[in-house]
Amino acid sequence: MSVLEASGISAGYGGADIVHEVSMHVDAGEIATIIGPNGAGKSTMLKAIFGLLRPGAGTVVIDGVDVTGIAPSKLVAAGASFVPQTDNVFASLSIRENLQMGGYRRSEGVDRRIDEVLDLFPDLRSRPRERASRLSGGQRQALAIGRALMLDPKLLLLDEPTASLSPVMRQQILQRVVEIKESGVAVLMVEQNAKEALAISDRGYVMVAGRIELEQSGAEMIANEDVGRLFLGQEPPAPARPRSRDPEGR
Repeated sequence: MSVLEASGISAGYGGADIVHEVSMHVDAGEIATIIGPNGAGKSTMLKAIFGLLRPGAGTVVIDGVDVTGIAPSKLVAAGASFVPQTDNVFASLSIRENLQMGGYRRSEGVDRRIDEVLDLFPDLRSRPRERASRLSGGQRQALAIGRALMLDPKLLLLDEPTASLSPVMRQQILQRVVEIKESGVAVLMVEQNAKEALAISDRGYVMVAGRIELEQSGAEMIANEDVGRLFLGQEPPAPARPRSRDPEGR
């Protein structure tokens, strides 16, 4: 069952659309990744889904409910969480306080949910009173994702979750994303580290100039020579060398 159905979305800034009639969907327990060049509209699409931008056209349906253009606070209540690329934690608050802020809408079970989130991120569990300002970039990203999980979302939107992280931290964050997916959450993320992201993705979308140019499984995209050449940094296959002939031309 689709948790997210975005249909014909057009959105932008100041009356100028950046995203043009984009449709995509994500099922429960599935990771979908949007790749493409800088300025293609990938982050704009996430913002339109989460109500940070009101679409000029199209509809956003989450878990069967039309939530097109409603405020992010109401989207959270509808089961969506969004982790922006930057400014995604309260730097002056501790790890535990950040998680408490993430669970502000819960009527009960905040401490239990904090424990569950910290089980997912052992680096954070070891120092719950540490201020977020003292964390590494990867630890901050883990905290931002953990805070987004505090309300048990059905849909998790991630904007460049591994940007500027070391290879080791990238793999750790992506492994946590897999574990989140396996819990039944639908994950839609934008990623510049495209090959690593597609390797864990059930579905991939290529966005160019505000439009979806290709939809395939993650494995199909990695195997796609055009996608590899344009977006994954892969060298095109070498042309076949002509067979040598014997002196008589055979």
